[in-house]
Amino acid sequence: MVKLRNTGIRLLRQLNNGKTQCDRGWYGIDCSIPSTQSPLGEWPRWLRPAAAIIRGRNPESQKLENITVIVNKRRPLIYVYDLPPEFNGHLLEGRHFKFDCVNRFYSDRNRTQWTTQLYGSQISLYESILASPHRTMNGEEADYFYVPVLDACLITRADDAPHLRMDDYLSHRSYLALDMYRRAYDHILEHHPYWNRSSGRDHVWMFSWDEGACYAPKEIWNSMMLVHWGNTNSKYNHSTTAYSPDNWDPIPLEKRGNHPCFDPRKDLVIPAWKRPDARVLEEKFWARPRKERKTLFYFNGNLGPAYENGRPESTYSMGIRQKVAEEFGSTPNKEGKLGRQHAADIIVSPIGSPDYLGDLSRSVFCGVFPGDGWSGRMEDSILQGCIPVVIQDGIFLPYENVLNYKSFAVRITEDEIPNLISILRGFNESTIEMMLKNVRSIWQRFIYRDSVMLEAERQKNLFGNVEVWGDEFSKLRDDDVLATLIHVLHYKLHSDPWRLNMQTVKQAFGLPKKCIHRSLCWSGKDSVPIYGVFEVVARFLNLYTQ
Repeated sequence: MVKLRNTGIRLLRQLNNGKTQCDRGWYGIDCSIPSTQSPLGEWPRWLRPAAAIIRGRNPESQKLENITVIVNKRRPLIYVYDLPPEFNGHLLEGRHFKFDCVNRFYSDRNRTQWTTQLYGSQISLYESILASPHRTMNGEEADYFYVPVLDACLITRADDAPHLRMDDYLSHRSYLALDMYRRAYDHILEHHPYWNRSSGRDHVWMFSWDEGACYAPKEIWNSMMLVHWGNTNSKYNHSTTAYSPDNWDPIPLEKRGNHPCFDPRKDLVIPAWKRPDARVLEEKFWARPRKERKTLFYFNGNLGPAYENGRPESTYSMGIRQKVAEEFGSTPNKEGKLGRQHAADIIVSPIGSPDYLGDLSRSVFCGVFPGDGWSGRMEDSILQGCIPVVIQDGIFLPYENVLNYKSFAVRITEDEIPNLISILRGFNESTIEMMLKNVRSIWQRFIYRDSVMLEAERQKNLFGNVEVWGDEFSKLRDDDVLATLIHVLHYKLHSDPWRLNMQTVKQAFGLPKKCIHRSLCWSGKDSVPIYGVFEVVARFLNLYTQ
């Protein structure tokens, strides 16, 4: 039994397969919610008041019941549901392997071991929101409601966990996950009063698995979905995965409803988790200049059945990786053939590189293609300062509905694959330099810095120091994934049509009126053209206090 006491550091329970009990007087999924018996000095930072009136100086007087506090709150305010453990804690406790579905686990000496699990984004974001100054314990004042259902932990254990009764779900993990989200919705309706005030439009759900919110139950589709797979279904109006247990096509229509996987008007694609790499940070891969990038185009990954150990399904990657390899493959396939247009400065190979991240940082353009749904190649490219080349029609990448991708990425259609390299060779050096500069200006939006720094704080409290990754992350100052999400939520708070049409009491917070629908307030000097969300909020993050 692991016993946690709140120390101002947000730790989710069961991260190391241990059951957890909070210290007396502390509550919540992260043991951070104090009772009236909890001393003010031990409150978590996100809940600490800006001012407190303490009557007397003895320790007993510092209990909440004897204190008048004043708290400054920052919009948007997010209420996090404390759901029953079947939606989170039990899934963490019962995962098959300690590195499944989490961003870290701990050694026998309590040292942090970061995972390479792309789905670790779900835990990272959850912890960051729990520790955020935007979190509120009062649902009545909340602008948004975060629903922490851990679908990544459910799906990773679904195939061989008898109690999950996969036979009841046509042996499809996607159908099982849909049912868990629907049960979470039922729980919210039964135990909380907040859903009906907006028909769920102010609720936020995260779908971390390969095809995102494609399998969301119809009851929650009004809500905002945080996903890694932004398929608008404009071209692929069906499941695109080659892995049959994740196929959502067989889910009954009365369960799923008739909705796309992603709606760019309300949803957001967020980055996948990438393990903190001290070498990348120390050597500043993202800042490597053009003259050190000798490879024109780079992609390293599974290229399908034409290659040894390639995925056998023709539907894998919707056939995109296979088509790129047929044209530009730099490694012989099973027949000993290279791509029809292979060239010395083009690398398209299925053979794993011993210095994959270094190879990316020495390249100008890097391929971003799907796998079984989304892959982590966009993050690989951005974090190593390489210009992403996106090939997946009708499918949004991280922040693509709020950032101007044309300023730092190249998107070509699947039909243009044979012309890929000629298109890239057509960019002049000044354009390339501008795009590389723009990648450097946004790369921190693709890391979970806040989550990493929470862990660094834990390490420092335990051992008096942090490892290299903690030192390097502490030097970063620009907005990360959580900050970017907060920007988007703040903009939506003032701009979503359903909010504008609601008859609510006017609140004294937010942006100057001229900034809400116009870009007059943007005075940044970066060359990245940024769409309305960041034009509006970038210079006014300190104005939304109440």
